[in-house]
Amino acid sequence: MTSGIIAALLLITFALFIVYILKGGNLMVGFFVMAILWSVIGLIPFKIAVEKVFAEPALNYGPTIIYIIFGSWFGRVLVDSGIAPAISEATNKVGKKKPLIAAVLVILVTAFIFVSAYGVGSVIAIGVILLPIMLSVGIPRDIAISAFSMAIGASMYLNVVLYNQMKAFFPKASYGGKYLVFGAFAMGIQLLAVILFLFWNRKKIDPANAETNLKVIGADFDSSIKVDKVPKIAFIVPIVPVLMNMVFKWDAIPALTVATLIAMLLTGKMRNYKKFVSFLNATISKAISDIAGLIMFLMALIMFSGAASMNATRFRPIFAAILPHDHLILALGLGILAPLALFRGPLHVWGAGAATAAVLYGTHLFSDAFLLPLLYVPTLMAVSTDITQSWNIWGIDYMKVQSKDFLKHGIPIMWVVSIINELLVYHFFG
Repeated sequence: MTSGIIAALLLITFALFIVYILKGGNLMVGFFVMAILWSVIGLIPFKIAVEKVFAEPALNYGPTIIYIIFGSWFGRVLVDSGIAPAISEATNKVGKKKPLIAAVLVILVTAFIFVSAYGVGSVIAIGVILLPIMLSVGIPRDIAISAFSMAIGASMYLNVVLYNQMKAFFPKASYGGKYLVFGAFAMGIQLLAVILFLFWNRKKIDPANAETNLKVIGADFDSSIKVDKVPKIAFIVPIVPVLMNMVFKWDAIPALTVATLIAMLLTGKMRNYKKFVSFLNATISKAISDIAGLIMFLMALIMFSGAASMNATRFRPIFAAILPHDHLILALGLGILAPLALFRGPLHVWGAGAATAAVLYGTHLFSDAFLLPLLYVPTLMAVSTDITQSWNIWGIDYMKVQSKDFLKHGIPIMWVVSIINELLVYHFFG
């Protein structure tokens, strides 16, 4: 087959893959099948495919899996040690008289916690505490879950665990220095947008509806949630990993480990050796269980990324012809096209966008430092407001909110945020 026919067949299977995703197909199965198809269609020799598509990418991804495990463990310790619930309870004390301020504080606390915490298990554990707080001060259910999800998405700009998943596509990018400054600005812009969203809907806040909304989700905040007392100094623990990187240039593994040990020390989990070992084992077990499915999904994704990388040269002439070489035009274009990340579309790197990322990387037209945040922005739009994101699905179900209402609130806000943050990408990395 000629190179043109092969490229056409690859694009056809890519389009079919997007359709498969939009129809709710299993992503892990889809990526694995695509890895096989692109190896066959791309005429990759069998032995090379076995080594370069299925073996080496998975083995090389090992360090990233370690980051994910330690991040998940840290998130679980934050919850089970009582630190995250205590921060949430402190926030609630402000809320009864000033509901809008309480809602803003919940958003800030959510982002604060998830700067380091990660995983659907942690989101659920924090969500069952913070979401009833928002309802108890009169925030409507649809507005509460939209704001909560977008706050989590904002913190992902600085979350080292998710960043290291992105590095699978752009291995030469670095978490630190200029990126941390960009991440802080991008996170701040998204949080400001969420706060403005709450302010815009302030007239819908009605404490008279609090009891009804709490009953709808089956939550009685005052009686069902028991919060352990922890020393106030423990409240700084969620940002310890980021501070360790910024101040001492520590890698994420020692930073997360030290932060986890500090959390256990400050909350008294180390006072008794047997209880310490029991707590240690329980949190590790829960943390790994939380991410077991994610790890296998990422294994399938990285295999497909390997196949896409080996076929990247076939797309280089196409991308070279259609892609603007001007960094500003490309950044602005991806901001405008950011909704294509929704429903695991071609700009969502943990969806069909895996091929986009792999092919862009393979063309060597742009640096990794530029490409990572360039594709991170639309991906985080999806993480913040897409109904295919696991914790968003949980939140919609928990809050008894219709998907269309969740999308209606989130998409316009995140679209504007994405355009602004893509311009930030150009400013810092263009």
